[in-house]
Amino acid sequence: MPANRFTLRRRGAAALAALPLFALAACGYGSEAEADDTAKVAAGAEKIDGLDSVKIGYLGNLTHATALVGNQKGFFQKALGATKAEYATFNAGPSEIEALNSGSIDIGWIGPSPAINGFTKSGGKNLRVIGGSASGGVKLVVNPGKIKSLMDVKGKKIATPQLGNTQDVAFLNWAAEQGWKVDPQSGKGDVTVVRSDNKVTPDAYKAGSVDGAWVPEPIASKLAAEGGKVLLDERTLWPDGKFVITNTIVSQKFLTEHPKVVEAVLKASVETNKWIDANPAEAKASANKQLEADSGKPLPVEVLDPAWESIDFINDPLAATLDTQAAHAVKAGLLDKPDLTGIYDLTLLNKVLKTAGGSAVDDAGLGVK
Repeated sequence: MPANRFTLRRRGAAALAALPLFALAACGYGSEAEADDTAKVAAGAEKIDGLDSVKIGYLGNLTHATALVGNQKGFFQKALGATKAEYATFNAGPSEIEALNSGSIDIGWIGPSPAINGFTKSGGKNLRVIGGSASGGVKLVVNPGKIKSLMDVKGKKIATPQLGNTQDVAFLNWAAEQGWKVDPQSGKGDVTVVRSDNKVTPDAYKAGSVDGAWVPEPIASKLAAEGGKVLLDERTLWPDGKFVITNTIVSQKFLTEHPKVVEAVLKASVETNKWIDANPAEAKASANKQLEADSGKPLPVEVLDPAWESIDFINDPLAATLDTQAAHAVKAGLLDKPDLTGIYDLTLLNKVLKTAGGSAVDDAGLGVK
């Protein structure tokens, strides 16, 4: 077995092979995402390295707002010159990893669990994490008629998106810290974990099939809009309230062959995050406009506003928190200890940040040697 590969626990192997971070409504596997007129190639622009196009993937989720806004406002296309930015949206991380492996996309925005799984399952050969994008945006939302306090969660049914996904691991780890025992595979124990696709969790909550859910935005705010109570914001469990929820990844082959194109995309990503920070109201509207273009339906204001407020858009991939998330999965009994050495290559990001007058970010010792 290659040194950079972890061994999945046998009973969970099939489920963990999927490991989606989000399963939110989007256009679907390989769907084309339409940008507005600002994304047109500027007259007289030149191709970078003579490359015709770069294929960019992301999920239809507010925690991927860097990609949403960068697409909708044309930041990526401007940085790429005449190298055309082509977009694809996905319902879940595994589909995006498959697309990266097949060459259907070159660069993508994705959550930590799919990135870890994709890297380790390939023996460390298919992807690199090249930047950060978002922190936060995960909450425990409960039925206030059944759960009044955190201790009331014991004995209840709590939904997570899927066995072994980022939120599932986080909830299992939190439950263990309360002293509760839960079988990680079946989800049965002192609290019952119900693995429920994010698309159906709001209906399951309304029907009373689950008493609450540990879920990402905007699902958490959708549940709150249905009368749910935010009992816990996962940010409160992390140092400085920060933990990675979205990374930027690239195919190792594409990074080797087209570093200037990758640098241009990272430059646009940094500029997009700067613009989001300076123009929060307009950025929120821009992200929602792209969500509507991709999925056919925007988020209502009562969901959009609280969801947006719970997410921080950053360039730092918060590498130490990804390593901790992997450790939580090991502790939960969902996977054997992975070797994540080489999952990060932050060289180009730090070059871009230095040029922009920013500070370098750290790979927590998990960078390319």
